[in-house]
Amino acid sequence: MAANMGAMRILIKGGKVVNDDFTQEADVYIENGIIQQVGKELMIPGGAKVIDASGKLVLPGGIDTCVHLQQTFMNASIQDDFYSGTKAALMGGTTMVMALVLPEQHCSLLDAYEKCRALADAKACCDYALHVGVTWWGPKVRNEMETLVREHGVNSFQMFMAYKDLMMLRDSELYQTLQTCKDIGAIARVHAENGELVAEGAKEALELGISGPEGIEISRPEELESEATHRAITIANRARCPIYIVNMSCTSAGDMIAAAKMQGKVVHAETTVAHAVLNGMQYYHQDWAHAAAHVIVPPLRLDPNTPSYLMGLLGNDTLSVVASEHRPFLTKQRALGKEDFTKIPHGVAGVQDRMSVIWERGVVTGKMDENRFVAVTSSNAAKIYNLYPRKGRVIPGADADVVVWDPDATRTISVSTQVQGGDFNLYEGMRCHGVPLVTISRGRLVCENGVFMCAEGSGKFYPQRTFPDFLYKKMVQREKNQAYKKVDRDPYSGDVAKVANAMKKELGLGPIDGESPNKPSGRVHQGGVRDLHESSFTLSGSQVDDHIPKRSSARILAPPGGRSSGIW
Repeated sequence: MAANMGAMRILIKGGKVVNDDFTQEADVYIENGIIQQVGKELMIPGGAKVIDASGKLVLPGGIDTCVHLQQTFMNASIQDDFYSGTKAALMGGTTMVMALVLPEQHCSLLDAYEKCRALADAKACCDYALHVGVTWWGPKVRNEMETLVREHGVNSFQMFMAYKDLMMLRDSELYQTLQTCKDIGAIARVHAENGELVAEGAKEALELGISGPEGIEISRPEELESEATHRAITIANRARCPIYIVNMSCTSAGDMIAAAKMQGKVVHAETTVAHAVLNGMQYYHQDWAHAAAHVIVPPLRLDPNTPSYLMGLLGNDTLSVVASEHRPFLTKQRALGKEDFTKIPHGVAGVQDRMSVIWERGVVTGKMDENRFVAVTSSNAAKIYNLYPRKGRVIPGADADVVVWDPDATRTISVSTQVQGGDFNLYEGMRCHGVPLVTISRGRLVCENGVFMCAEGSGKFYPQRTFPDFLYKKMVQREKNQAYKKVDRDPYSGDVAKVANAMKKELGLGPIDGESPNKPSGRVHQGGVRDLHESSFTLSGSQVDDHIPKRSSARILAPPGGRSSGIW
């Protein structure tokens, strides 16, 4: 069945083709999994399936840059495997997902990658790629990063400045990791929160008796994210490595990104659908299950203007990508933290709803146009991860990952009709304009009018190339022009001072360098007289005047100020 669908000829007729930089009225002809022709009055061989796209848009399939599938996190199993997760993605108009592999601390990155590949290859319905988490640091990790890039088609690694004692890297370790990423041409993804202060904040909240989901927001305030964002950008700049900040959630961190770009630093950032749509008042809901269902890190922000601000940053190119950060759990799994918010598994569902929700809150509200929508949901990710123009663009020669999109049709989001896992939908009851009518993945018609037609395991791992021009072209040129150079000068030939080790002398540990052992000290004492300029106290226990015989005490008959019977 999959083979037959892969060999399909498809003509999408009468629609508007939307890329990130322009829109045109054109037909699209697909054969052998590749877009063969784009234009008007095409010469098409017989036997092609014709899809009428009159009044509709023809978009590049979405690319979701961070999903979590078929793994355990914070003692809870994620409620989507690679089949249900990629099926939900295709139903929502996303034709490629990037999943995160998270090795246990001090475990092999290669082993974790191989295990994830085995699970995904058997179940995935669409193209997928893998990021690999760097959860600890050492020579073995460096070598395995090089092997993953060279032999296994991985070109991105994710580092954490949070999750103390689990995945957090110290600044020096992050610096070395970023240097390695630069050397091997990989994309450095960084989760930026001050992990030390997050841990302290959680401890303080619990001591105050705050154990509910609101503790997530209280213990991880905005300033901890903005501080870590600035620090991450600084470390990357010193390592001369492009940096990609993930899960950006607040206005101050967004301002950090904007300022860094203004300064010419190679910085990109992604936010999530949840952060760009919802605010942190959800954590104060009277229903514990409702509040806990919104636990994500960094947390949703209390300021009700934050989502609109983040959507604006997506619209003006300060933020490059919007991801779902899909990691669904059940309410009973979140109940592991019913008495301690630090034990609530972090994660929300969203891979199916990402495209429609961003269209509704971004395009319909005027925050972005249809071209910018394509950029933040597909094209920018393709450029950053070196997939462009095979992915993220509707042009001849590109992979036939195409969505026929109805901008006027509406659908109401509900957990009762979702394909993705979990028993709660963050956008329950939201009426969204923008509906994918047809989804085509690698030339296969996989979804049409809500009917799914794709075999389990028919998706493929997509090996990624290193040194994407979108990130590294500028860096390579700067390296040539801004390389550190030493100053050529005649060597110094004058005298060099001797350093007197005063502490060494004081402790009686031997002569000072360059002095003979029996050399007298610089100050000469008169016989029987203490030099009052020197302290009589030493750390050795003996005193400088121990060699002087002690005189017996004397009674002073008429001291100044009057007669006294005391001993002086």
